[in-house]
Amino acid sequence: MNINGVQIDATFAEAFPMRATRVIITAQNLKWAYHAAQAMTGFATSVIACGCEAGIERELDPSETPDGRPGISALIFAMGGKTLAKQVETRAGQCVLTSPTSALFAGIHEGDKIPLGKNLRFFGDGFQISKRINGKRYWRVPVMDGEFLCEDTTCTVKAVGGGNFLILAESQPQALAACEAAIEAMKKIPNVIMPFPGGVVRSGSKVGSKYKALSASTNDAFCPTLKGQSRTDLSPEIESVMEIVIDGLTDDDIKKAMRVGIEAACSLGAENGIRRISAGNYGGKLGPFLFHLQEIMA
Repeated sequence: MNINGVQIDATFAEAFPMRATRVIITAQNLKWAYHAAQAMTGFATSVIACGCEAGIERELDPSETPDGRPGISALIFAMGGKTLAKQVETRAGQCVLTSPTSALFAGIHEGDKIPLGKNLRFFGDGFQISKRINGKRYWRVPVMDGEFLCEDTTCTVKAVGGGNFLILAESQPQALAACEAAIEAMKKIPNVIMPFPGGVVRSGSKVGSKYKALSASTNDAFCPTLKGQSRTDLSPEIESVMEIVIDGLTDDDIKKAMRVGIEAACSLGAENGIRRISAGNYGGKLGPFLFHLQEIMA
């Protein structure tokens, strides 16, 4: 398969089951909603070392938020419900409770419940007040700038983590330009995040290592500087490879994001140094979700 001179490899991305929740952060203005959301979703690129994968889903108009203020929707993913609950509560307490003018609400209302403000309320030292509105419980916690309003619980749902594709280009600037185009297109798709910095990861990995302490190591088959030292999947003109990883609430969400992302990357074409689109997989042994590139782009 060839799109605008860019080869689409006959391979698949491999993904695995996760649990996810959505939270809504509001503030006096969008600037402060972003401050809280960026802090809450920080250091959350991979469950391997971060405990969760998280990112900003989109901006919310005041008409879309529970308190009628500007807001941010964020998605948080983990390998299990208990881990997700711990990550959400810790990040809410350290990053949203602390952020000026912020409030925090559930973004998913069906599924398994986990605490949101249920335990954070104790920061109020007995001065906290409970309010029930339309069947939902909220907590008003006194803080030095006024009150921190937080919904009691949010819900978790089954989700999918690890959808991905690789962009192979003739140079680093060209690969990054294609990634940036892909990310801008993928941000318009609901229910997905690209958890790595700016949505892009340059340190794609393979399972295992020569060092026993490591469970993963550099994907040498796609490292341009190792063409003469290791088995390579790169032709001579490829000098830079970058990966985009996608987490989604469903596998269909990931497919939609992959499609628009690959289309955007290919729109730059071979004349701009974009030569191939591939994907990272482990022979179908990592997870049950297989995203075949040529099927998605057919």
